[in-house]
Formats: sequence, structure tokens, C-alpha cells
Amino acid sequence: MQKHNHIRLASMLFLLGALFTLQSAANSLPDFTALSEANSPTVVNISTRQKPSTPKRHTPKGFEIPNLPENSPFHEFFRHFFDDNLPDIPEGRGHSQSLGSGFIISSDGYILTNHHVVDEADEIEVRLNDRRYYEAEVIGSDKASDVALIKIDADDLPVVRTGSSTNLKVGEWVLAIGSPFGFDYSVTAGIVSAKGRSLPSENYVPFIQTDVAINPGNSGGPLFNMNGEVIGINSQIYSRTGGFMGLSFAIPIELAINVADQLRDKGSVSRGYLGVLIQNVDRNLAESFGLAQPTGALVSQVMDDSPAEEAGLQPGDIILSFNQQKINNSSELPPLVGISRIHAEARLEILRHGEKREMKIRIGELPNENGAAPAMKKPAIEHVNKLGFNVTDLDAETREQNKLQTGGALITQVKPGAGRRAGLRSGDIIQMYDGQPVASAQDLEDKVAASDGKKSVAVLILRQGEPMFIALRLTEKS
Repeated sequence: MQKHNHIRLASMLFLLGALFTLQSAANSLPDFTALSEANSPTVVNISTRQKPSTPKRHTPKGFEIPNLPENSPFHEFFRHFFDDNLPDIPEGRGHSQSLGSGFIISSDGYILTNHHVVDEADEIEVRLNDRRYYEAEVIGSDKASDVALIKIDADDLPVVRTGSSTNLKVGEWVLAIGSPFGFDYSVTAGIVSAKGRSLPSENYVPFIQTDVAINPGNSGGPLFNMNGEVIGINSQIYSRTGGFMGLSFAIPIELAINVADQLRDKGSVSRGYLGVLIQNVDRNLAESFGLAQPTGALVSQVMDDSPAEEAGLQPGDIILSFNQQKINNSSELPPLVGISRIHAEARLEILRHGEKREMKIRIGELPNENGAAPAMKKPAIEHVNKLGFNVTDLDAETREQNKLQTGGALITQVKPGAGRRAGLRSGDIIQMYDGQPVASAQDLEDKVAASDGKKSVAVLILRQGEPMFIALRLTEKS
């Protein structure tokens, strides 16, 4: 009997301990109620409308609308789809609509949202938390950062407090308020998953990654820290289905405010510019350049008359840091340069020919135009080298098409060997081999012969107008 009492007592103590643990865990979770109540009035719902271009309806060639009586079930069908004399679509019908979110940054009606929320909108309607409606105008919109500044005619509006994404830590709790699928003022919470994320085709935004549930309609809404400060604009999700899958991305608030200030002051955005094309350093390239591990941004081209050319940067340089901020991946450099003040002086640490050195560079302004080189023509005379690809000198037309005055060797055929393993293609133009400029096809042959005994070398190529370095492994891995 006493033994059974001990067992019951132990069981009760275990249950009490488990309940206490669960209660402690519940108490340690953040309470978002006060944060949500305080900040919901600063968030707005944005709906846009775009008037459709009404195409002129034509009957198919050789087809005539049959003369049907008005009470025929097919009369309305043929009249609607093929009658050129139909009146225009009535106002308010047939307009494409989209929903998004935004937040108020000044009491006189300035609102931040995403560029893609208001892009090409003919009408923008803003609804406040207290159900008031306003027509909004676009002050400015920047596609590169996906930030837009709009304004409504109102005063004494509640305003968000802005915080710092720089001080944000991975694992920190954050909260989003927005209108997913049109469900106004929905609140979702999660943690910061990563910082400084680079996304494809987004060169100038170091995104904040979170696991906050974000869906269509949340775009443009604020991301708050636990102090009730906005630290980002919810902008994108990664999804295979179109819905939330645990990967959400927000634009850092410092970048967004910088863009908004420029849009308000001058209607456009200026970004810093070095004048280099860069690529990432993989394991093979790191070995070719004598790096212990992959790091930095590898310069594959220096633009003419650019700040980089004036400072003395060269293809093959690896930028290791920018203004004392280490560059781990090439994607980290463009945002740092982009937010730099135009004409300001910056300090670079680079690796050149295996030696580290420092240099100063004056930041330029990013041009608005982008150029692309035309396709290349294959010349006839070829040289065959032992690395498995054929090369030839460039003719005048190919040089003009690719804006090359001198040097280079054009690959005309790639066979099994080191070249194919490295990913070289027919049509690539080799500009540098093992850190040295290539003057001609014969010069390349000589450099290849001189590199006997090396495990791998870095090769700078021009592919469809885009320069890139490739690590050419001269010996097979054992």
C-alpha cells in the first residue's frame, strides 16, 4: 500500500512539474497585443485600379453575324463578342484591381509602400484603420528597391516610429501588420531568419529574411520589432504555390527611408557607382587566386571612364572589404556601394596577385542606361591547344561587336578536356589567362604552355558581352 502511495505521489509531482514547465514556457512567449493595438492605426490598406485597354472586336475573316431574332438565345452571345458597335465598358466595371498595404511616416499624409503595389495604377485608394477613405497620389516610385512614396490629403495622422535594422539580431521576434488576401489589419509574428539576403535581380537590397506569415496583400506593410518600431517593409515571399511557405523578405527601413527622402526631394533616386562588373569567388577560383577560402567580390571588368578605372582597379582584383566592412559574397558589395554618398571617398581592401593592398576610390553616380553586346561571328583560322578547346584571333567585326580594341582569343570549339570541365563554351572570348592579358590566340598558346605544373589557373572570359572568371583546372582531381 505504501508503495502505491509513493507511485501516486511521484506521478502527481511529475504532472505538476510538466504543468509548471508548460506555464513557464507560455509566460516566456512574447505578448503582441499592446504592440498590435498601438500600431494598427499607422497601417493602411491600399487598393489600386488600372483601366483596361478595350480592344476593338472584329469578326473572323469571312464570317458574318447571323441575323438572329432578339429573343434567340444566341443573339446576345454574338452581339457581345463580335459587334464592333458595342458601347464602351461602363466606368467602374472591367477594371483590374490589386490590394496591398502601407504605413504612415508623416502626420501630413506621406505613406511608404512597395513599388509593385502602385506600379501602373490609374487610381489609388487608401483606407485608414478608422475606415476613412482617401485618394492617393504617387510622389515617386523606385523599381530597383521596390519602394514607393505616396501621399493623401490629410492632417494629424498617427505615425510609425522607425527603428534600426542594423541592430536587428537573427532569432529576434518581429511582427507584421497588413491585408493578406484583403483581410484588413491581420497580425502575424515570427522571428528573423537571416539578414543581408540577396535575391535574384535585386542588386541593391540586403533583405531581412523572416518566417513571419506573409501573403499577397501584405506587400508594402510594416515589419515591427518588439519595441514597436518599424525595421522593414514586407516585400516578397519565396513560394512554390503562391502562398506562404516560411520564407518572407523585408526591405530594411534605413534603405527605404533613404529612397523615400530622395523621391520626395527630387523625384528620383541616385545610387553609388564604382564601375565594375563582379562575380562570386567559388572554391576553385579561390584556389586559383591563392585564397585560403572563398571570399570577396572578384572584378571581371572595369568600365571606361569610371571611378574604378580612375582609382586603378583591374580585372582579377578581389575586393575583400568596402569601408572596413568585410565582403564575404559578391552580392554584399552592390548594396553598400548603392547607399554610399555620391562623390564621397571610400576605402577598399583588395587582393591583387596574391598580395593584399588598400586603395581609395571616389564614389560616382550610377548611370541609368545598360548596354549589351551583340552576338559574335566565328572567324575561320583556328589554333588548337592541349586543354581541349580551339581558339582564333578576333576579326574587326567581332571586336566592334564586343567593344574590344585589342587582344583576346575567340573559342571556336570545345572538346573533352580541361576547358569542357571548366564550362568553357564556343563563342567565349578569353581576355586573361593566369592573371596576364591575352594578346592573341598564339599568345594564349604560349601562356598555356608556360603554365605546366600548375593545378589550376583563373581565366577571364567575355560571354555574350558579360565578363566572368572561370577556374581552369589543369590536372584532374585525384
